[in-house]
Formats: sequence, structure tokens, C-alpha cells
Amino acid sequence: MRFIKKHWPIIVFTITGAIAGFLYWKFVGCTTGSCPIKSKWYLSTLYGGALGFLISSLFIKKKA
Repeated sequence: MRFIKKHWPIIVFTITGAIAGFLYWKFVGCTTGSCPIKSKWYLSTLYGGALGFLISSLFIKKKA
């Protein structure tokens, strides 16, 4: 429970990014299969989660 309280922005942004990546694949995705990220749902979801993880670092306060 302490881990979740400490790292909640990272968890929230990563899950949100993964959901956004999946929705991007679902509604925009690549139908020909020639797009390496958008052609498979799991790659798009992982990529979205990774972007969410990276964006979460903008909201974490650094300790002096």
C-alpha cells in the first residue's frame, strides 16, 4: 500500500497511456499491417504505456 501511495502518478499515467494506446489502435490503427506500432494491439498498448510512464516524470517532484 505504501508503494501505491508513493508512486501513484506513475501508475495512473502508465495505465492511462496504455488505455489510450489501445484506443488509438482500435479507432485509428493500421489496417494494412505495414505500420510496426499501430498494426498490433499489444504493441500500441505497450507504446502508450511507455509514453504515459515518461510523461509521469513531468509531475514528480524532485527532492533537493
